[in-house]
Amino acid sequence: MDAKVPYIDLAAQIRPIRAEVDAAIARAIDHTTFCLGPDVAEFEKNFAAYCGAKHCLAMNSGTSALHIAMRLLNVGPGDEVITTPYTFVATSWAISYVGARPVYVDIDEATFNLDPRLVERAITPRTKAVLPVHLYGHPFDVDSLAVICRKHNLPLVEDAAQAHGATYHGKVVGTFGDISCFSFYPAKNLGAFGEGGALVTNNDEFAARARSLREHGSRVRYHHDEVGYNYRMEGLQGAVLGVELKHLPAWIAARRRLAQRYHELLADTPLVLPREADYAQSAWHLYTVRHPRRDELKKHLDEHGVGNAIHYPLPLHLQKCYADLGYKAGDFPVAERACREVLCLPFFPALTEAHQQRVAEVVRQFFAR
Repeated sequence: MDAKVPYIDLAAQIRPIRAEVDAAIARAIDHTTFCLGPDVAEFEKNFAAYCGAKHCLAMNSGTSALHIAMRLLNVGPGDEVITTPYTFVATSWAISYVGARPVYVDIDEATFNLDPRLVERAITPRTKAVLPVHLYGHPFDVDSLAVICRKHNLPLVEDAAQAHGATYHGKVVGTFGDISCFSFYPAKNLGAFGEGGALVTNNDEFAARARSLREHGSRVRYHHDEVGYNYRMEGLQGAVLGVELKHLPAWIAARRRLAQRYHELLADTPLVLPREADYAQSAWHLYTVRHPRRDELKKHLDEHGVGNAIHYPLPLHLQKCYADLGYKAGDFPVAERACREVLCLPFFPALTEAHQQRVAEVVRQFFAR
């Protein structure tokens, strides 16, 4: 029987650095600072430097970071924030958490990111910010969106939850917006051993307020300036991420090699393969292919032991939780078609050439039937 190919194998990625991680965790246990603390502070400094930013505020999740971003911009009830219907729901949660309304705009066919050509027509007097996503690790069209935001005096918030290590015109994403938000969910390119996130900014006032908001709205202990949250990163996660950050460049390089190998192995199949825009160097968080017979292909891969996943099967504007927004099927045809056609193949830094060859073999079997 042919060997199975896992969709993701975190153990294989952790194994080579296990001794470093164990030592970092042991040090964190020894100094017993389990909420924020020196390991988190060191990670914040180093991740800010990695992004080329002044400030990094580590938090308990990327969702929390997005929520804090909306608070920093004073987005609230009656306001609108323009975003994408094709991503994980946390992007829209942040808007809803502050009582504002997500306003969706369709995506670009090639990159799956917010289509800048459609953004301006969605702006109203109630628009308070634009919140695009660097989806699947591929940067969105920063310059085009930045021009629109400047013209209408709107802040730009980068959802970089999937884009650690991606570059736009050679510059690491994370400082193009007024605020950028990252997730360190375990399966991300830079993943904690649990939940984690960060807010990155060059704005000193935003950084000071974010630091307060993540710790119960307090700048001085037991004195609370505004309603805040318990959004602190755990000390152990800071220790783990501090180790992993040193390896991130090598992991990103491996992802890029794997993507190129898939390009070559699958070039002669009917699949539509992902490509990078001229301005971008993707972090290759996922390797996405698309085909109208996606669901049949998925079943075939499942039957032959090849891991795969669908990100995302239902666009946000058609989710039950957002029925009150009034959107309907057909409003965003490009996003809806992507939801029907996109499939993610096995992809992680330790994926072997034999694994990829097996994936390609099973894909070809499907189209040869």
